[in-house]
Parts: sequence; structure tokens; C-alpha cells
Amino acid sequence: MTKNRLEAFSDGVIAIIITIMVLELKVPHGTDLATLQPLLPAFLSYVLSFLYVAIYWNNHHHMLHTVRHVSGGILWANLHLLFWLSLFPFTTGWMGENHAAPIPTAVYGGVLFMAAIAWLMLQRAIIAQQGRDSLLKAAVGRDWKGKLSTVLYLAAALLAFVQPWIALALYALVALMWLLPDPRIERAVGREAPP
Repeated sequence: MTKNRLEAFSDGVIAIIITIMVLELKVPHGTDLATLQPLLPAFLSYVLSFLYVAIYWNNHHHMLHTVRHVSGGILWANLHLLFWLSLFPFTTGWMGENHAAPIPTAVYGGVLFMAAIAWLMLQRAIIAQQGRDSLLKAAVGRDWKGKLSTVLYLAAALLAFVQPWIALALYALVALMWLLPDPRIERAVGREAPP
């Protein structure tokens, strides 16, 4: 099976996730800037989650450049990732509406953690399908950034019970780590491309 259908389905799901998140933002009843102030926590949660979805989409796009054929394992690993991403609108809205209260902030981090685990599982499924000379394996190496992100999500989710702003700072830090597409994959794909 080729990757085109997997890419199209994933792109569609991610587009729907972003649409649902923005529809959760409430329109203020009033015309002055003061009416926006109560919406600030929900808006900031949306911005953070939009960044995360954009990061996943961007890196997913790059990662799929290393794939020539899709196996059943890759399909299921991709669906597993999309499942956790599909929970972003719910956790984003819950955290934003409750002004980063400890439990919603921890649940948000739990979903980020599970999405990161699903990402690592998708990477492994692709590498397993490609064999020992996997282009993706050569590109990501030990993937310290992916593993560090996963640890930071878990730490942030737990720290949300101590101080939610620390958890939010860690979520933002991880997003900043991933803001640019992973250059390792771009370089690996560039080396394999015909002149």
C-alpha cells in the first residue's frame, strides 16, 4: 500500500481537530477590549494547542517522506496517534475554561504525554517496516528530543497538582523545542533524493 491515503486521512483528521478547537472559542458579548479579558485563558490554551497540532502535522509530513510502503502496523500506529490528537480540543477547552486549574492542566499534559508515546510508536512501526537500513532510523538516531519531550510532559502533568503555571511553562518549552520541523529527517531525505 502506498502512503497517499494515509497522508490524506491524517491531514483531514488534523484539519478537523483545528476546526473543532477554534469553534470552542466563545464570541464575547460586547464591543470593547475589556470583554476579551475573561476569554484570555481559553485563547492562550487554543494558541498552545494550535502550535502542538501544527508541530505534529509538520513533523508527520516530514516523517512520511521516509516511507515508501505502508504496513498494517503503520496504519494502526498512525490511528493511535490520531486518537490522542483528537482529544486536544476537549483538553484544550477544559483547561482554558477553568483557567488552568490543576486537574484539567494535568489531564492536558496526560494527553500530550500519550500523543508523544503514540508518536514514538509510529516511528518504531515505520522503522520496523523499513528494516535495518531504515532512512527514518538513520535520521532520528537516538531521538533524544522525542524522549526528553515525553519525560517533560509527564513531569509537567504531575507538577500541575503542585503549581499549574509550572506545568504550562513546561508545555510551552516543549512546543518551542519542536517549533521548527525536524531537520534530521529533511537532511536524510535530501541525501536519498536523486540529483
